[in-house]
Amino acid sequence: MLPITVRLLTLTDLPAYKALRDEALRNSPEAFTSDYATEVQKPASAYACRLYDAASGHFLLGAFDAQEQSLGSIALEGEACLQKKHCATVTAMVVNPAAQDQGIAMQLIAACTQRALTMPHLCQLVLTVTASNTHAVRLYERAGFTCWGLLPKSIKVNGLYYDKLYMRLDLALLRANPLRFWCTGIFFASRYK
Repeated sequence: MLPITVRLLTLTDLPAYKALRDEALRNSPEAFTSDYATEVQKPASAYACRLYDAASGHFLLGAFDAQEQSLGSIALEGEACLQKKHCATVTAMVVNPAAQDQGIAMQLIAACTQRALTMPHLCQLVLTVTASNTHAVRLYERAGFTCWGLLPKSIKVNGLYYDKLYMRLDLALLRANPLRFWCTGIFFASRYK
C-alpha cells in the first residue's frame, strides 16, 4: 500500500481537485453521474461547497503523496432536510489513474467512514456505483457497504445505458461492533462509539 496522507481539502486545494476530477470524468464517463462537457466549464471555486462545513456535514478529503501531489479524493454530503440528517451521501470518489491499484481508494473510504463515525447524528452512509464497475463494487463491499437496490438505465453515456447500484453502510451497527469491518488491515476502533 502506497504511503499517503489523507486530509481535509481547503480552498487552495480546489484547482488540483478540479483537475483530478475533470480527468476522471473525461477518462471514465460511465463511472459518474456528472458529465465532462458540463463540469470542465466550471471554475475550481464552484466546488467550495464540498469543503468542510460542520453545519451541513459536508467534507471533502484528499489523498496526497510525500510531495503533496494529489492522488485522489472523496466527498461526504450531509442532508439539509431535518428528517434526513441521519443520512449522508458518499460522492466524488476519484483516484488518479497513475496511482490506482495501490490501496488509495480503500484508504479514502476508510478515512471518510472514520470521520463520519465522529458525527453522532449520522446513522448511515449511502452511495451509488455503476453496477458494471465490479472493482468499485467490491471496494465498497470490503468497506462494509451492502447493496439495497438497482436502478436500470440510470445514466446514458455515448448512447449506452448503465445501471447504478445503491449501497449503504450502517454506522449504528459499525459503532456497536467496530471490529466487524476491516479495510485492508485498517479496522475501525472502539473509540468511535
